[in-house]
Amino acid sequence: MKKLTAILHQGEPDEGGYWATCLEVPGANGQGETKEECLADLREAVHLLLETEREEVFRLDPHAETAELLVA
Repeated sequence: MKKLTAILHQGEPDEGGYWATCLEVPGANGQGETKEECLADLREAVHLLLETEREEVFRLDPHAETAELLVA
């Protein structure tokens, strides 16, 4: 489990709802009528983007290795 940073925004007054992005995963965004729905949508987008990127990296280089990276 990783902790990532979600940035939540309220939709336009006439539209309502929320939209969000993730600082650590460019291109991931979510939306929903409530904060909870928005974060769940963002969580799914992050998961899909990371999994797709991982698959692509290993498709391009089957001998690539993974390592844990800690950033303080």
